[in-house]
Amino acid sequence: MGVSVRDDETGGAAPRLSEFVKAYDVRGLVGSQLTSDVARAIGNAFAVQLAERDATSVVVAYDMRDSSPELAGAFAEGVTTAGLDVVMAGLGSTDLLYFASGHLDMPGAMFTASHNPARYNGIKMCFAGAQPISLDTGLARVRDEAQAVLDGEAQPVVAATPGTVSERSLVAEYADYLKSLVDLTGIRPLHVVVDAGNGMAGYTVPAVLGDLPLTIDAMYFELDGSFPNHEANPLEPANLVDLQAEVRRVGADIGLAFDGDADRCFVVDERGEPVSPSAITALVATRELAKAPGASILYNLISSRAVPEIVGENGGQAIRTRVGHSFIKAEMARTGAVFGGEHSAHYYFANFFNADTGMLAALHVLAALGEQDGPLSDLVAAYSRYAASGEINSTVPDASIKLDQIRAWAADHDAEVDELDGITVTLPDGGWFNVRASNTEPLLRLNVEAADEPAMGALRDEILGLIRS
Repeated sequence: MGVSVRDDETGGAAPRLSEFVKAYDVRGLVGSQLTSDVARAIGNAFAVQLAERDATSVVVAYDMRDSSPELAGAFAEGVTTAGLDVVMAGLGSTDLLYFASGHLDMPGAMFTASHNPARYNGIKMCFAGAQPISLDTGLARVRDEAQAVLDGEAQPVVAATPGTVSERSLVAEYADYLKSLVDLTGIRPLHVVVDAGNGMAGYTVPAVLGDLPLTIDAMYFELDGSFPNHEANPLEPANLVDLQAEVRRVGADIGLAFDGDADRCFVVDERGEPVSPSAITALVATRELAKAPGASILYNLISSRAVPEIVGENGGQAIRTRVGHSFIKAEMARTGAVFGGEHSAHYYFANFFNADTGMLAALHVLAALGEQDGPLSDLVAAYSRYAASGEINSTVPDASIKLDQIRAWAADHDAEVDELDGITVTLPDGGWFNVRASNTEPLLRLNVEAADEPAMGALRDEILGLIRS
């Protein structure tokens, strides 16, 4: 059953945008928070700001959720009312929208809630050239001006000449562009299992991988925003189980899993074992450095310490960043880095408008695997040097008290501390952990890495005990 995008008929006040306009995007419950009226008001406020930047058009795409086409249409009404044109790209992944924004040099809006359940939807907006927008760079103004319209305190901006809406499918151009960046025509034939999770990879994977020397076993390619098979969030191990089993069953060379809006890609080796996103970051970094010797590579601070080691060994300059796409993209623009990776499986490429694309990362992994004869597990072993916990969340009543306790613990253990993003503690033996507070929930997020599994487990358990005591 679809989720209605109509306003809640409770007679209540307009939705409070501050409750679901996040630091970098919009993500809320359809019908009670994100409605057609809200999308229309946001589109109008966004267009007003874009007109001040001399934009004349906005490209819009949307995912497979039942609510997405209507919300995207309402947003387009708000944009055209303000006098800007809309290029409606239709169905697409988030990285397809970033491609469209860069390729057409237009600001863009993607309607998706990524891996969130069907009752959610959202809007990811960007300036022309896929430049990120955040609360600090314009999203707060969009939120406030849209709220004023919804509350009846202001009227939407109505241009003397309204804009127009045209339709343009960009999936073929997107696929051609990606394949121009990584040559797979000469690789050995590979057997690949792809789990699209009923998300947008079911639409984009055939366009990108369909004519390459690959045998593709498709899992859950049917577009279905109710996610009938499993949540479209491969970061959770439970959502990789089907892919792992299928890779083992058919004897595939590699498995790929995408999230709901297909901007993140997770990799499983021929044994069905997950490959760390840090190992993928290091692998892709070596390939990019082979093309651009001495270039800068970005990695976020919860990535494995193997990443900066391998970047340095390959002649590159490793630059550590905070967690989050806006920080990565800003640093790429500032430093001229050619590539950046996050441990959440977001991968950013200078030649993809500094934007993140799981599909391009997948092409690099397929090329690296197909250019040699060994299995994927052997290939990635060189990039997997340490034992990591993955991210562990703990509910805490007062994060600041726990962070103070961690600072005291670090002082007692002669450890180095930095606070670029949360608290990162590095021990004399090289083991380290990071603890970050969630921006939206009463959670602390813990990541631990050490030389081997016993050392990692001991450090993880000690810090978890401190956090959860």
